[in-house]
Amino acid sequence: MPRAIWKGAVSFGLVNVPVRLYAATGEHDIRFHQVHRTDGGRIKMKRTCSIDGEEVSYDEVAKGYESPDGKLVVLSDEDFDELPVASGHEIDVLQFVPVDQVDPMMLSKPYYLEPESRAAKPYALLREALTATDRVAVVKVALRQRESIALLRVRDKAIVLQTLLWPDEIRAAEFEVLETEVELRPQELTMAASLVESLAGDFRPEEFEDDYAVAVKKLIDARLDDADVAPAAQADEGASDGGTRGGEVVDLLTALQRSVERARGGSGTPAPSEVTDEAAGGTATKKTATKKTAATKTTAKKTAAKTAAKTATKTATKTAAKKTAARKSA
Repeated sequence: MPRAIWKGAVSFGLVNVPVRLYAATGEHDIRFHQVHRTDGGRIKMKRTCSIDGEEVSYDEVAKGYESPDGKLVVLSDEDFDELPVASGHEIDVLQFVPVDQVDPMMLSKPYYLEPESRAAKPYALLREALTATDRVAVVKVALRQRESIALLRVRDKAIVLQTLLWPDEIRAAEFEVLETEVELRPQELTMAASLVESLAGDFRPEEFEDDYAVAVKKLIDARLDDADVAPAAQADEGASDGGTRGGEVVDLLTALQRSVERARGGSGTPAPSEVTDEAAGGTATKKTATKKTAATKTTAKKTAAKTAAKTATKTATKTAAKKTAARKSA
């Protein structure tokens, strides 16, 4: 577990639970540096002033707000220090609410709360009370100089503090197309429900994998071993044409039927059809790309990419060698 990022106490009624706050999640994205393509040198970003062009040191950087009419207000650290920050180092429970009353759209970043050794019992008391009543606690907390509304909920044996977005931070789905009257046939509704049932199951996140991250890691490992690596597969050129593929159309009910059969593992079933806007009236487009053509294109792209990669590597090596020799002679 990483280092605690906050220390305070949960207060509900007359009960006070000293806790430490830890980030509950961590992204596994591979971080890349910006480098010079020819020799691999790191690219440095400099802070410069747009008025005089001079480089600005970090201690000269301030926060500024520009109004819609172009007026600029510069705020100092002292200005922020004078602002009232409610909660301080206290997580104040405001109320306990049913879990289903919290819109998942509001959920933001989760943190684990670890109790101090002397607070194990009141921590367990709060945890069991939340579990027994099937409720979450609505709290206010100040993190990184900003007050947030948050929830206290139970995950396994730990209490999780999950920050929430404020109501005015959630945008409404204002799409005119949603106001369009759409007629759905009973057969279509029945088949759609059948498709849902055929794909029904229990959510087990460990069964899913970030294929892109895995592929990037393998690519990097192979390059580190100086191996000959094939480039990532290219997307089908016709995949985003937005039109009919092959000109064949099927009605929505048939598309749903095929989806159900495919989900149930029926042998020899065709690839699921792509439903377009016309499907509401009974039409949909179907993928008809030929496997042989796709295979030929993929092979050609892989061969060209391999040649380009080898050429770039040789060029970078020669350039780096020249620079090293120039430094030594200097």
